[in-house]
Amino acid sequence: MTEPWASNTTLDEIARWLKPMKSVVLVTHGKPDGDALGSTLAVARALNIAAGGSAAGFSGVASRAEAWYTGPMPGWWRSVARDTKTRLIDEHNPPPGAHEPDAVMVLDTGAWSQLAGYRPWLDAQHDRAVLIDHHLNGDGDVARMRLVDKSAAAACEIVAGLCARLIGVDSPASLPIEVAEPLYLGIATDTGWFRHSNVNPRVLRLAADLLETGVEHERFYEMVEQRERAGRLRLLARALNSLELHDDDRVAIISLRQNDFEKAGAAPGESGGFLDLIKTVESVRVAVLLTEIDTAEGVVTKVSFRSKGGPALVDVNKIAMSLGGGGHAQAAGARFVGVRLDEARARVLRALGVTA
Repeated sequence: MTEPWASNTTLDEIARWLKPMKSVVLVTHGKPDGDALGSTLAVARALNIAAGGSAAGFSGVASRAEAWYTGPMPGWWRSVARDTKTRLIDEHNPPPGAHEPDAVMVLDTGAWSQLAGYRPWLDAQHDRAVLIDHHLNGDGDVARMRLVDKSAAAACEIVAGLCARLIGVDSPASLPIEVAEPLYLGIATDTGWFRHSNVNPRVLRLAADLLETGVEHERFYEMVEQRERAGRLRLLARALNSLELHDDDRVAIISLRQNDFEKAGAAPGESGGFLDLIKTVESVRVAVLLTEIDTAEGVVTKVSFRSKGGPALVDVNKIAMSLGGGGHAQAAGARFVGVRLDEARARVLRALGVTA
């Protein structure tokens, strides 16, 4: 029987359940963003501190918790992770089959499509796994315990409360800065540095509390947003050159193929944020990025959707779900395996009800 995409536990229960655990592995979606990295790093550090160690763990290389990631990774990730114990998972370094931690935490996703690199291993950990997420859709069978708060602006907004409970402080304003920094990063990036429609009084109060710990907003903004490589700008130029407008200029589509990345000298993860620029066109209500790449499983075309809010909101989560994906009402995605870019474009336009 399929488990519902809904909570069946609370932060208090998760904190009590984690208390005796001596080894915890944290995983998140592939191609981790600021919220994925921030939530996993913050909880890993809180678990170490709660056990009497430092944020990085204990003497030598011992650590109560470690975070696993599947790339591509953002160029700034090591500047945030620092000495927190991490492991990169890929086709050459799969999850160690014999590794059975006391607990597994899945953060900032609950979709098997985003956890493919972990699935055989994660299936075996089901009964010792807890999931914390804020997305509108997911697969309830990913973990035995689930805390899903669809109203949260970011996974970090939820796990801030968990970190406070683990360490035993009354407010996020009293968290150690090593924990507060990745939490702030996740909230800031998932709200578009406090520009998106998910900004509300609750998330701003949390951001203020985290700043009270000594987090430096400008340093994080510079670290994440102001370290572009020339290759990313060349890639942006190629994406803009592909711009198509449909449905009386309300739908904008940009496209990138494998050779665009190669000719621009850009890495796979360097197209992030391109749709925010496309949305600045006044008439555009929905912006779409199609990315065709060659992978071990063959050609894959990835689709990213962004939409503007307001009375004319187009719920792109519903559009993405009709294509086998999902996400948020204003930010969602899907992927087509074995489908070239041109066919993917046609499917997207049909899903949007647009005649090419």
